[in-house]
Amino acid sequence: MASTPVFDPADPAWLAHRYDAAGDRLLFRHVPRAMHRDGPFLTDELIGDRPQAIVARAEGVAAARAHAGPIHFIFHSAFCASTLLVRALDMPGHAMGLSEPVLLNDITGLRRRGERNGAELARLLDDALLLLARRWSPAETLVVKPSNILAGLMVPMMALRPDAKALLLHAPLSEFLVSVARKGLWCRLWARELLEGLIRENLVDLGFETRDYFRLSDLQVAAVGWLAQQRLFVALANQFPDRVRTLDSERLLADPAPAIEALGALSIIPPAAVAESGAAHSDVFARHSKSGADFSMAAREAERAAAKEAHGDEIDKVHAWAVAIAGTAGIPLTLPQPLLG
Repeated sequence: MASTPVFDPADPAWLAHRYDAAGDRLLFRHVPRAMHRDGPFLTDELIGDRPQAIVARAEGVAAARAHAGPIHFIFHSAFCASTLLVRALDMPGHAMGLSEPVLLNDITGLRRRGERNGAELARLLDDALLLLARRWSPAETLVVKPSNILAGLMVPMMALRPDAKALLLHAPLSEFLVSVARKGLWCRLWARELLEGLIRENLVDLGFETRDYFRLSDLQVAAVGWLAQQRLFVALANQFPDRVRTLDSERLLADPAPAIEALGALSIIPPAAVAESGAAHSDVFARHSKSGADFSMAAREAERAAAKEAHGDEIDKVHAWAVAIAGTAGIPLTLPQPLLG
């Protein structure tokens, strides 16, 4: 029987996983580096049975402070290969990617429920970023890909870390709608949950009244969520033009190497990492983002074609409707500050 590892809050293998607001405590779980590749997200489904330790927030943060390194972000729209990209950034000695740590979701929950004022929320977010930035080796950079439910915290995160860079990775509207249609009922429900959260945070301003949302189809709801995120992405890119770049999923998947090289030039990863790690030429992008099984561009296109065959009429009509909404609301369908020229 394997022995339980000794808890050390300075060790990034002890992931700061959850925040207990009532007790102002942190739940850590022991997640070795190799385990990060075993699943798409750092949720309980992947790490819920890992060894744990619970400590006061102040104690955990104090121990981590001397071990934190540079931190950067991948913000995303969902269904845009962000999980594949963060896996490609696992470059031992250079960079490490964290995929949707739940600690940040807990802070979003507090914000949505109004359980902390602005200053308290900022301190908590600052502590969370410090904990997530603990280095795996002395020269490594941390790249965090939050869940896209954190859209309302993008600006505070960039403000709290003035040296941080961010990539806004998104699926074009048509591809987003294809993904929602293809993934079925659970994804249509997810799209409604996404929009509900954005509405609760007052992040949707497209001229709809509350009752209007009940009259929308599932794909229309998904399109409204996409448009709301797109507006936030445009605003973030314009607010931080020197630190934010944008990229769409189709450009990334067609040829990942230039994108990873550009992330090095932007210093989201150390420039030396690109040449030394070979990540730009790895097989990461030839695998399924959720299962890790072989999954070629041809297989992706076959899935897309099947979805268009089954739902093409609905997708096309909702796409045209959403493009009209975007025009009225002044939301560009192409993001500014592109990563690739």
